[in-house]
Amino acid sequence: MTDQSSPPQLSFSRVAPIFALTFVDVLGLTLILPLLHLYAIAFGASPLEIGLTAAAFPLAQLVGVPIMGAVSDRFGRKPLLLISQITTCISFIMLATANSLWMVIFSRVFDGLFGANLSTAQAAISDVTTAENRARGLGLTGAAFGLGFMLGPAISAITLEFTDSLAIPAWIAAAYSAVSIVLTLFVFEETLPPDKRGSARGLRSFTGLPLLRRSQIAFLIALMFAQQVIFYGFETLLGLFALSRIGLLGQGIGFVFVFVGIVLVFAQVRMIGRLTTRYGEAWVAKAALLLLGVGLLLLAATPVEPHPFYVRQILENEIARLAPSGAEAVIGEIAVEIPTREVGGSLVGIAWLLFALTVISLGAGLIRPSLNSLMTQRVAATDYGAVLGLSAGAVSAANAIAPLLGGLAFQGWGAAAPFVIGGIGMMVLAGVAILLFRLAQE
Repeated sequence: MTDQSSPPQLSFSRVAPIFALTFVDVLGLTLILPLLHLYAIAFGASPLEIGLTAAAFPLAQLVGVPIMGAVSDRFGRKPLLLISQITTCISFIMLATANSLWMVIFSRVFDGLFGANLSTAQAAISDVTTAENRARGLGLTGAAFGLGFMLGPAISAITLEFTDSLAIPAWIAAAYSAVSIVLTLFVFEETLPPDKRGSARGLRSFTGLPLLRRSQIAFLIALMFAQQVIFYGFETLLGLFALSRIGLLGQGIGFVFVFVGIVLVFAQVRMIGRLTTRYGEAWVAKAALLLLGVGLLLLAATPVEPHPFYVRQILENEIARLAPSGAEAVIGEIAVEIPTREVGGSLVGIAWLLFALTVISLGAGLIRPSLNSLMTQRVAATDYGAVLGLSAGAVSAANAIAPLLGGLAFQGWGAAAPFVIGGIGMMVLAGVAILLFRLAQE
């Protein structure tokens, strides 16, 4: 008798190269992302220009990724992966050799317009999986992203311990990108043969936009956008929130992000396949939204209780050291209050924070693979790249506006406000999803 709880097996020989090149790509990207504000500051950027530098990549992706995804449906995954990786490598070289702020910004725009690495890799995963195990396969690309998310910032931090040159991390990122090009050239096998590709149907077909006429696709894209606005707002403000609640900075914040990455990887490697096989992607998506909502509300309730080794004066000195041009240069114009206790604390605050982050990270690890799998099940195989490109474009749009919305809430209503609003928003999204998925079944 077949064990219905066991997810269908994936083809390791087909999935492993996609996992490897995704991991290497993300490693290069996440090595750079934590340092973007420093690249901007190095050229005397204002807080507004720092924000523009951070927003350049997701805004460019909003335009470029849907087109690249749709084009991969016409010409295959391998050529588009190579184009994406080569332009990403060039963008890192441009960043390493930048002599002005505008060159820094242009390097991010260039990468955003043509760097559809992750969405194309997800389309390749969709090509080699079935409807039954696709969520698990997409979860593996998410796990590769999570591993890169953990290791990339760590490599950046270690590199800057031994050099003051911001060019070195950019050169390292370019080297990782070059490795991904080699992997694609010699290890990756085309997953979309010519006989399975779509035919050119006019300019509009190269954007994937006609798919939005389908109500179910439009709903899933809107759901992806809305949850990503809330989640990325949480992600960008987590460091400031942990600073205000438990007095963590530098290595402490790094530990928190590593913890989040570990839980994300666990959810995407060990949980997503089993849950979608037993309950289906729609159930998992609804459960993930509820987990995110509950977790964000728990996070907002984190008590102001510094960690046991807290020393207020040391923290103030560290903030001043990290922001030689003034705190505003690093954290924008957001005022952050730190715990008032002068020395010491307890484990209560950090234990509460980690519990809330566990709930949030489990939800985050489940939501995107399940939504992307649902999208691919509602289109023909010749449109996988197009629909996943639209999904990635929605994520990029959310990433561009989330820091602004979260920052305004943080500054106007206090450190907990973005997470209270986000938690309630996730619960509302879960309710809407439950209702609409039920109507779709009737």
